[in-house]
Amino acid sequence: MGYPIVTLIILVVLFLVASIKILNEYERAVVFRLGRVMSEPKGPGIIIIIPLIDRFVRIGLRTIVQDVPPQDVITRDNVTVQVNAVVYFRVVDPLRAVIDVENYLYATSQLSQTTLRSVCGQAEMDELLTKREEISATIQTILDRQTDPWGIKVSAVELKHIDLPEEMRRAMAKQAEAERERRAKIIHAEGELQASTKLAEAAHVIAGEPIALQLRFLQTIREVSSEGTTNTILPVPIDMLKPFLKS
Repeated sequence: MGYPIVTLIILVVLFLVASIKILNEYERAVVFRLGRVMSEPKGPGIIIIIPLIDRFVRIGLRTIVQDVPPQDVITRDNVTVQVNAVVYFRVVDPLRAVIDVENYLYATSQLSQTTLRSVCGQAEMDELLTKREEISATIQTILDRQTDPWGIKVSAVELKHIDLPEEMRRAMAKQAEAERERRAKIIHAEGELQASTKLAEAAHVIAGEPIALQLRFLQTIREVSSEGTTNTILPVPIDMLKPFLKS
């Protein structure tokens, strides 16, 4: 075997290695031929490109989880907070993701940060704490609408953490403590009202049945004597003294 044949075999092997590409199930390839894009993305599986003539861009179709760094936000009631979030999105049109935007990952990240500051700045601090799901849904809708021309679908946005100023935390702690005290006083007052109502009903029953008072008196004596006391004082009913008073 001469050197020309060996050289030819090596060139063929190098050509095949450079021209044959393997794409996974979750990947697509946007192929440019002499600077012009092919009609449709290729893949998955084996694709063949022409070295030095074709250039391809590998695009993943799996959902991307992108963390939005903490953003300084001034709420509608002039409270400065730090808010961070997480964005879930994926590429649904690889062709537009390559042609219509230079770097769809960086573009989506910057758009998420600006949208987060804008939406949170339109809400009050209490709304940020109590309506996080509604605010997240609003951010998701805005991002999905603005990234749709890039072939990107934003599936979800979640607010991760809201960092409040120290003085605001102390004020909220005092407010929560005052609220707990208020509820405790209301519960105690309701208990007193129910107890007084029952006592009034018991007094009405005893007033109508004098024998009930005597039974209650005997029960009280029994309870006092069972506590192990050495001296027991028994009050004499007025009814027993009426004959002596009359005489």
